Amino acid sequence: MLDTELLPASEADSKWLMVVLHGLGDSMEGYRWLPNALANPKLNFLLVNAPDNYHGGFSWYDIYENPTLGIERSRQLLFKQLDRQRDVGFATEHTFLFGFSQGCLMTLETGLRYPHNFAGLIGISGYAHEPYKLVNELSHVAKEQAFLITHGTDDPLLPLDKTKSQIDKLCAAGVNIQWEVFEKEHTIQGEAEMDIIRNFIEQRIANNDR
Repeated sequence: MLDTELLPASEADSKWLMVVLHGLGDSMEGYRWLPNALANPKLNFLLVNAPDNYHGGFSWYDIYENPTLGIERSRQLLFKQLDRQRDVGFATEHTFLFGFSQGCLMTLETGLRYPHNFAGLIGISGYAHEPYKLVNELSHVAKEQAFLITHGTDDPLLPLDKTKSQIDKLCAAGVNIQWEVFEKEHTIQGEAEMDIIRNFIEQRIANNDR
């Protein structure tokens, strides 16, 4: 079971949820700023710690030895967590996934294989693991999902061209991805990027509230 903490929405009884997946070596503590930055009164936030200890933080998978094994394990843990959220009243259709770096990879892994529609999926400064395999294992609703994926021109850890080629493979398979590039390194760029993220969320909520 994953370690999680729910931060309630400022709008009473709201059933909109954002599940937040941190990057390598970070934890849920690194994303307590996000509710204020997004400033959306409808959103509850479920902060999640990855399952493996990593130099004072956590990781979703081992980046050096057999990452596929850790990715598959973490994906199953996230499936179970999403199932639990459904059981307590947070429908997947009203749930966003938000992930940075390793968390972005897990957002793609989960969003394209989980058998329910999400409100939206947001991945920042990450990559797709084994995209050729991924496109062969898409869920029956994968092509109905809406993704926002962002990346930096100067990312020293995950070069832009490599990530873009992976995203292009997913798009060619029919995955709906809004791809945005910012002049930044391996980080969240600031207000320009947050504006894109806020608009994506607001549009998805408006579409689902019709």
